[in-house]
Amino acid sequence: MLKNKPTVVIGASPNADRYSNKATLSLQKYGHTVYPVGIKTGKINGLDIIKDKPQIENVDTVTLYVGPDNQPEWIDYILSLKPKRIIFNPGTENPNFEALAESKGIEATEACTLVLLSINQY
Repeated sequence: MLKNKPTVVIGASPNADRYSNKATLSLQKYGHTVYPVGIKTGKINGLDIIKDKPQIENVDTVTLYVGPDNQPEWIDYILSLKPKRIIFNPGTENPNFEALAESKGIEATEACTLVLLSINQY
């Protein structure tokens, strides 16, 4: 069994067609603790989507599903979680945010969470 990597999904959506929703389900399936954080209320497989920006301890990974135009309101929050890494999923790439994260010792990875999980590289 892989090590549990507590993960915050930023941009979580109750819409089953959204990649943030698929990633939340996949992370659960692979045994990771998931904190879905988004702007819409709802549930993903029994997990309430968290609408505020709670402090969460021991975050391994933040996986990002918010495009660059909407990231500024999230940056301080994401950095405050002190994750080991941030995954910039396709469409969320942001060189300035990635450089800021790296400058704070956070690994910034441009990748797809679903692919990483499926090939055991998460």
